[in-house]
Amino acid sequence: MGDTPFDDPTIQRVLARLLSAKPRPPRGQGGIGEGKGLDPFALKNFGFSITPEQGDLIYLLCRSMGATRVAEFATSLGFSAIYLAAAVRDNGGGLVIGSELVPEKVKNARRNLTDAGLDHLVEVREGDALETLRDLGGPIDFFLMDGWPTGEPETLALRVMKIIAPQLRIGAMVLNDNSEPDYIEYVRDPANGFRTTPLPFKRTFELSVKVS
Repeated sequence: MGDTPFDDPTIQRVLARLLSAKPRPPRGQGGIGEGKGLDPFALKNFGFSITPEQGDLIYLLCRSMGATRVAEFATSLGFSAIYLAAAVRDNGGGLVIGSELVPEKVKNARRNLTDAGLDHLVEVREGDALETLRDLGGPIDFFLMDGWPTGEPETLALRVMKIIAPQLRIGAMVLNDNSEPDYIEYVRDPANGFRTTPLPFKRTFELSVKVS
């Protein structure tokens, strides 16, 4: 995988395996390339996630803020959860709460986290994120928004954000990997208590900090 900000050959091997085995769904399957919301169950065999460069950034942000309570929407095969858990471990321990709708992906994510030696730090909750993330058990330091783009009038990302925002501590960071327009409008409105900026990756990453 090349250089990474953490020195752990076991984790690096698991990340490299996931990256090399990542299949690409054909255009049209599950809504790919059709300009509408994706069907997660039709795409259960495909792992969508961040890039390694985005993972490195997530790890460094979590380390820099001493994050020990972290959550994410949607865990998929556990690629991003590995970066989050590695940071929490290196910060002295804590908890990563993941959410994943597709049962097959939950099983694969748990196995990959076990292979990486990080399963004791991660709770992957199976089901609808609007329910599984409703109570995170205390203030969250860092949240990764990486779920399915949806075609509803109000996107799933925005609906998830509305239940997550009250659970974020002041100074918490949120990264969104899809930058849905209504989500962006929400976090860029100062009345909602965030300061935000886009980051120049292959796909737009929106970094937000809770300030009030």
